[in-house]
Amino acid sequence: MEVLKEIRESGFSLDWLTEHYPGLSDLKSVPQNPEYHGEGDVYSHTAMVCEKLTGSSRWAELGSEEQEILFLAAAFHDIGKAVCTKQEDGRWVSPRHTIVGEKVFRRLAYREATRFGLTFRQRETVAKLIRFHGLPVWFWKKARPEYDLLKAAESIPLRLLYLLSKADVQGRIVRESGQLEDNVELFADYVKELKIWDNPYTFANSYTRCEYFHREGLWQEAKLYDDTEFDVYLMSGLPLSGKDTWIGENGKGIPVISLDSIREEMGVSPAKDSGRVVQAAMERAKEHLRRKEPFIWNATNIIRETRQKLVRLFAGYGARVHILYLEVPYLELLERNRKRDRYIPVNVLEEMIRKLEIPEPWEAYEVKNKLAET
Repeated sequence: MEVLKEIRESGFSLDWLTEHYPGLSDLKSVPQNPEYHGEGDVYSHTAMVCEKLTGSSRWAELGSEEQEILFLAAAFHDIGKAVCTKQEDGRWVSPRHTIVGEKVFRRLAYREATRFGLTFRQRETVAKLIRFHGLPVWFWKKARPEYDLLKAAESIPLRLLYLLSKADVQGRIVRESGQLEDNVELFADYVKELKIWDNPYTFANSYTRCEYFHREGLWQEAKLYDDTEFDVYLMSGLPLSGKDTWIGENGKGIPVISLDSIREEMGVSPAKDSGRVVQAAMERAKEHLRRKEPFIWNATNIIRETRQKLVRLFAGYGARVHILYLEVPYLELLERNRKRDRYIPVNVLEEMIRKLEIPEPWEAYEVKNKLAET
């Protein structure tokens, strides 16, 4: 099945999508705060959003794939509420539902790839639209609004985000809907002023771009001298995604710091004493860093916070940090695991998929996805 093709053939029908992707039905039993959602449950809101989106005057201006991707994002934009919704002080709230929703959708589309039929790029565009769909309404309350907007623009076209967010605020019954729509229009004006309506911001060079997202208070129009001196490669991906194979084929003799190898050297179980393993790896890395020598850091690195700690450390020594994310289809991952000598319990593997945070373009000097499309 190819969900985008089926969406079009269904006439952009949420009912059809719900019938074939039952997870959406769960939204029918998820309540919302009537102050902001007088229409009722999350599914009722979702239906209104889809209707407003396809009825928009700008809908016909979109390309076919853009329409399909945007409709899929609208259908799943509040999927995180099924997990996050709870009562606080007698009110229904859904904290972090956009962050959770991104992961829920990615996990669904990854594990059920044969049903969704999405490319890596399509999947990630939908996931990021879900993640950022509230940004146009609240961006002006951020301490550095332009920073958050430029970061979002690294991952998705903000003109599509604008259309999704506008449909989101129109697809509800709320007393101050006009104010919310004004915020979304302000968002559109601001991102056009920043020249990120269609594409990411054009920084002076790669070094300035990286520093902007890692140095507080740097102006986006700054032009920094690139004084980096050597390259460090940070691998990222689930176990069995092909990191060792890639290094063998492309490493060009560059020294490799592998947490798995160090664990074997020390005779440490994967479930124990990871602190000692990381400490030993850090000591080896600092030897290369002090000598300004390229090296490859080989570990899963599926959590953004972990990657960012490493990026800051390596960059502090003058390294150009390149993150390479590798991914294989879910069924292939399970097949490789079955054939592996050191079998990973499926529940452990599933927990890693649940936690996975795919590297975003702003995270390092360069970020590449093996399966990303050009």
